[in-house]
Order: sequence, then structure tokens, then C-alpha cells
Amino acid sequence: MAADGNLLSTEELGALTAGIDDGTIEVDTGINTGAQVVRHDIASEDSSLGVNTGAIDMINERFVRHFRSGLVDVLRTTPKMSQGEVSTLPFSEYLTPLEAPLSVNIVRLNPMRGYSLMVIEPNLIFACLDNFFGGFGRSIGELPQGRLFTPTENSIINLLVDIMFASLQEAWAPVMPMSCERVSTEVNPQFAQIADEMDLVVWSQFKMSIGDTVEGSVDIVYPYGALKPIRDLLRSRVQTGDDDASTSEWSQQLKTASGDAKLDLNVTLANIKSSIGEIERWKDGDLLYFSNPEHATVRVAGTPMFLADVGTSGPQAAVRIVDGISPAKN
Repeated sequence: MAADGNLLSTEELGALTAGIDDGTIEVDTGINTGAQVVRHDIASEDSSLGVNTGAIDMINERFVRHFRSGLVDVLRTTPKMSQGEVSTLPFSEYLTPLEAPLSVNIVRLNPMRGYSLMVIEPNLIFACLDNFFGGFGRSIGELPQGRLFTPTENSIINLLVDIMFASLQEAWAPVMPMSCERVSTEVNPQFAQIADEMDLVVWSQFKMSIGDTVEGSVDIVYPYGALKPIRDLLRSRVQTGDDDASTSEWSQQLKTASGDAKLDLNVTLANIKSSIGEIERWKDGDLLYFSNPEHATVRVAGTPMFLADVGTSGPQAAVRIVDGISPAKN
């Protein structure tokens, strides 16, 4: 043992290393040497721990529907809105491309822990402002970085945030009840520290256009750590009675609308095979012989649908449906 208290001296460590290198000292002789291990960095979060972003997609679909409906009620116009893919990324990567001024709203979504972000681009704010006062949804263009929002603009922001809150609560209702509370607002996103730089966040972006030219986006950012405690809820199938009712209503409307569609109906009594030469020799008065089938075939838009008997009803020819034809009989 070395005199300075180390278990091995420098010479002993060197001899041990040399023995391992030349093979005179065996290695991998301990227990569980064949165990399969996975390297894990305990200083960073792992996005493979089971948060179901597919459930977030479904929640976002409902959010888009309710948010668009809320904007229609306030702006009296129908904005175009689409959702992007849900992304999981470090918080610093989300912040890097953002440039002030933005409407950055730090919110608490109870009962989720921590804080989340709702970020609205200024283009949408000014388009909503212009539309709200009777304009065509025009924007004022690029803003200087130090520019703050006026009280009137903040009123429009508050209106948008309130609609977002109501829409988000409706969207999350099938998973869990949620109450939304705005904690603070910022213009510079760098001041909105809802997580450490390397902490993961779940980012949902919604593209919107108001009028013919103005386009912008609305972001909702959840801390990854806030979603982990409810990952079992997110894994489960997200369904609501409201969605079922909407699907049933949509199906009924589709059925009603398609009931007026016009289709060609043909009745085929028999099929005769003949050569081109024989057909060329046909003339008026020729008789064509064929075996009389038990039933005629009724085709709808070219698809065999029914078996029928051919006859008359008063002065008109008619068919009487005998049976339906299943796809297996086609």
C-alpha cells in the first residue's frame, strides 16, 4: 500500500495496467458480467419515460375546434387554424429562435404542477385588433424589440387568453378537470423561465391566419415534468360523450345529405356471350336465345345490390326486390 494512504502506489497501478494489457491478469471475472445495462444520464430527463404525445395530439384537436369557435363568437369571422406536430425538446432549444416582442403568458394549469406558457405572435394580436374594430384583419408589420403592447392591445391579448383558457379546459376535460390561471406576462421570452435550460418541455404550435394575408402562430408549452405524473391518464384512450355525440350528429348529417344523391340503377335479366362476327351479322327481327334465370340482378352504380323479379305494375314495367346481394356473392 502506498505511504500517502492510497490503496495502490503508482508502481502497483502501472503493473496492474500492464498485466491487463498483456493478458496475464484476467478481466471480467466478477459476478453478473453478462448483464445488459443501459447508460443513463441522471442529470437530464429522458423523453422515453412514457408521456403519450398522441394523447396530446387528440387534446390539441379539440382545442383547435373550441378555440376557433370562440374566435368566431368574438371576431365575427372564421380564422383558419391548423395544429402542428407535438415536439419534445429542451427548453433552451424552444427559446433560442424566439424574438421579442411576443405576448408571453406564464400560466398555471391546475392540477398540473409547475407553470406552462402560452405564446401569441404580435401579427395575430394586431390582426384581431383590426378585425375587432371593423377592419379586414391587417397587421402593422415588424415591431422594434423594445416596443411594449398598448393598453388596447393588452385588452385584445386578455380576450385571446380567456378564449384559450376556456378552450383548453374543454380540450382537457376528457382526461381531467383543469382550471387555468395567468400568473404573469412578459414581452421578452427569455424572461419566462418555466424550466431550466436543459429540462424537457412539450411544445404544441397552432398556425393561424386571419383575413387574406396575416399569418401567425400560438404556442402552448408544457413542462415535461408536469405531464409525467399524469402519463397513465394520457396513455388511456381519450374519449368523451361530447365527442361521441358529435360523431353521431355528423354521421346523421352525412346520411341525410347523401340520401339525395342520384345513382344509376340497371336491371340485368341475362348475359349473352357472342363473337364479333355474329354481332356484325345481326339484323332487325333476329331472335336471341338465352336461359331464363330465376331472378334478375339489380345494379346500383355498376355494383350488384339486389335480386329481383321482373314484371309490370299497371302500364309500367317494374321489378320486385327479392333479396339483397352481399359482397361475398358479387
